[in-house]
Amino acid sequence: MTSKIYSVNPKEKENLPSLPVPQSFYKDNPQWANASFKIEVLSDNTLLVRLVSEDDDEEEEDPQMLRLFLDALMADVIKDPSILVPYTAEMKAEADALLEGVIVEE
Repeated sequence: MTSKIYSVNPKEKENLPSLPVPQSFYKDNPQWANASFKIEVLSDNTLLVRLVSEDDDEEEEDPQMLRLFLDALMADVIKDPSILVPYTAEMKAEADALLEGVIVEE
């Protein structure tokens, strides 16, 4: 399942339908009151909501996000093991051809 990430900034929130969140949530978590955030649909009944800080220009590697992604993949595989596809020599050759000449800087 390829997920799409939806970005929402405080200026857009006024005109959008919203998820019901109790006022007590904002009282306990005031940083969310006027925050920008991203919503990612992980499955039919699971959303990942991520607070975006103002200095968050680039997506950083997030171990929690990776864990949630891998957990969602594992859940899909457990539901339907037939979706697994063996990694073949042809797949490796195709990937190698695509990456030929690519230099990765750290």
